[in-house]
Amino acid sequence: MKNTRKFLSVFVLATLLAVTFSTPAYAFDGRGGDKVVIEAGEVVNDDLYVGAQEFVLDGTVNGDLIVFGQTVTINGKVDGDLMTAAQTVAVNGEVTGSIRMAGSILFVGDQASIGGDIVGAGYSFEGRQGSTVGQDLVFAGGQILLAGDVERNVQVATGGFDLRGNVGGDVNAEVGDADQGNAGPPPTLFMPHSTIAAPNVRPGLTVDSSATVAGNLKYTQSKDVTIPAGVVSGKVTRTESTKNTTVPREETVEQKITKWGLNFVRTSITLILIGLLLLWLFPFFVRGLSDQLQAKPLPSLGWGAVAWAAFFFALLVIITVTIIGGILFGVLTLGQLTGAVVWLGILTLFGLIVSFVLVTTFVAKVVFGLALGKWIFQRANSPLAEHRYWPMIVGVLLTVVVTALLSFPLIPGFLAWLVNLAIVLLGLGALWMWSRERMLKKAVVS
Repeated sequence: MKNTRKFLSVFVLATLLAVTFSTPAYAFDGRGGDKVVIEAGEVVNDDLYVGAQEFVLDGTVNGDLIVFGQTVTINGKVDGDLMTAAQTVAVNGEVTGSIRMAGSILFVGDQASIGGDIVGAGYSFEGRQGSTVGQDLVFAGGQILLAGDVERNVQVATGGFDLRGNVGGDVNAEVGDADQGNAGPPPTLFMPHSTIAAPNVRPGLTVDSSATVAGNLKYTQSKDVTIPAGVVSGKVTRTESTKNTTVPREETVEQKITKWGLNFVRTSITLILIGLLLLWLFPFFVRGLSDQLQAKPLPSLGWGAVAWAAFFFALLVIITVTIIGGILFGVLTLGQLTGAVVWLGILTLFGLIVSFVLVTTFVAKVVFGLALGKWIFQRANSPLAEHRYWPMIVGVLLTVVVTALLSFPLIPGFLAWLVNLAIVLLGLGALWMWSRERMLKKAVVS
């Protein structure tokens, strides 16, 4: 075991060093504060991550730009992709890649040039005349005013769509009805003041005579819309809007019982196989947890609740430390170290979540089953109490039978949930106390 731990320690250290000093593809710059400005003439030769209330780019970012804040303004150049979530996003400059935006007001100015796609979601999207999108526009939200040019296709889902620009491909629009009226005040009324005003787009589909669609126009609406002659080169198709009136068919008693029986068999086989594997690979670990649970059932239940709460607290701590560390090293312009901190935080989160799921879903139930089976054989003065596998098999089967009976279709389901929760807490508590005792013994020995 010592050699194994040494090998794992060396492997983790080597991984961290590789992440820290590997190719620039894993490096990035990070900045934060109330207001972050990349001045005109300033060049960031890296991916840039920003968390700020207000962000303004007047310079150049040679890489991807990821921004989270209240107001994001792009006046300069992003030589890569722009990914942002903010109340107001205004793009007046150049983005050579694609844009992924989410916010209340999404604005593309008359001097804006986007080389790739725009994929967005929010209350309002406006593309001014003179703006260009090199590929597709995909947007879902309250209203859309498109007066700029889109080289390829447009696909939107919105309450009101006003098309005034030029589209080089097809237009597929799912829009509200023109006579539905406004559903209420816009969300911006209840938000902080925005530097960009949302346009007033009426419900339904509106196609201006100055617009052009090189492909087909397909829209979903309950009534036909008047399309000016010569605007659409291809075919115009209206699809009737349909409401989901399908009522899910309720399962019969026979179907519920059949599903219940199959679930019982599947759960039993799965837990027994996992239990046999654990006892074969880690007999000392599994038996140690079982003995701990059998000797101290009530403390195990209490410490299980503590372990459950500690897991979620640990997740919060890891997320907080990762964010603070990433921003701190980013401010210090230690981009490579920032990347290492972020990747280490992500890996730690992934490992902790996977371990928790495995323990609560399988290990806790196998340990409880082993303790239960061993207690039953001891009460019966059976020599099988010391058998390697039979106590676990019998205990797991009894556990599954009890929880299955409590989850029978004609019995309230919360009873099975309570029993399952108690079993999970007992297993977690046994693991907590066993681990603590092992650490204390090592501390005394050392």
